[in-house]
Amino acid sequence: MVTKPSAAATQRRHHARNTAATAAVAACLAAAMPAAASAEELVIATFGGSFAEDTKTCHIAAFEKATGATVAMKVGSSVQHAAAIRAMGGRSQFDVAYMDDSLATQLANEKLLSPIDAAKLSNAADLIPGALTDGGRFVVFMLGATALAYNPEMMPEPPTSWGDLADPKWAGKIALGDVTGTSGMQFLLALNKMHGGTIDNVDPGIAAAKALAPSVVTFYTQADQIVSLFERGEIAMAPWYPDRVGSAADKGVKVAVAYPKEGAVGIRPTLSVPEGAPHPDLAHKFIDVVLSPEGQACFAERKYAGPVNTKVELSDKVAAIVPTGEARDNLWFPDPQAVAENLPNWTRRWQREVTR
Repeated sequence: MVTKPSAAATQRRHHARNTAATAAVAACLAAAMPAAASAEELVIATFGGSFAEDTKTCHIAAFEKATGATVAMKVGSSVQHAAAIRAMGGRSQFDVAYMDDSLATQLANEKLLSPIDAAKLSNAADLIPGALTDGGRFVVFMLGATALAYNPEMMPEPPTSWGDLADPKWAGKIALGDVTGTSGMQFLLALNKMHGGTIDNVDPGIAAAKALAPSVVTFYTQADQIVSLFERGEIAMAPWYPDRVGSAADKGVKVAVAYPKEGAVGIRPTLSVPEGAPHPDLAHKFIDVVLSPEGQACFAERKYAGPVNTKVELSDKVAAIVPTGEARDNLWFPDPQAVAENLPNWTRRWQREVTR
């Protein structure tokens, strides 16, 4: 007697992407774990837009195929995810949370994230140094950066320094991120460092940003706000993210990325298992998919995300955009704890002294 598949099973098969990455990850996982006795739902708090779509393709499809579980996504920003986890008070409705490392550090200090068990991650040994610490409460799953995006038609010679933004020839042709966003905050710290400041003294950075303000077309608060400015040729340069540059260039926008000689500012998005997560074992299995060579390569090629698994080989196209080799070695990472403690004051000063 043949049993008719359930509607849920049919839907899962319909949505699963039959890609090489999915098949490879799923086969690997299936060999390492028993099939789930009944479908469970893993809830992940992730980022929206193309990030969510590429997560479905590169990670969720393989995870669902291997485990029999389903994945529900709650889309939002790092700030929104952190606020929700705090509100849940150790009884999280999220199984896995995506957040920037500064917010993940805050929650880890507040004991609102569970320790990551490296023994449950088959790919832990292949990660770059610092991606996962023993007993740590989050794992870095990709490398991003705040670097310089530029219009190659307006600037045949790529910029080489953060200081190029202050060149008078580009007055009225630059955009900066507002300090309330990652790129704006990191650019402030890059300026500050270049002018001799420290994370406890941003006076030099504030002064340099204030001097730049008259040349700024806009202080953007959402990353994709400046796409139209590049499209219309209204700006020549802006501190921006390489992954966004790659995605925009793929759509025909005249934009490229340059890594300043002083070092781009590194971004370490993280994965964590909040305290009280309903399915901690499944959460680890999902994280392992994200960290696998296949999952990392798929996401890097689709999202221009710098991989943290050392076994990943990138195409020349992606390797020219993401932080690899010398660009990766020159990344510098502000102390996330210090950033978390100082950001409210930096924001007040920025609004009072730079953008008023």
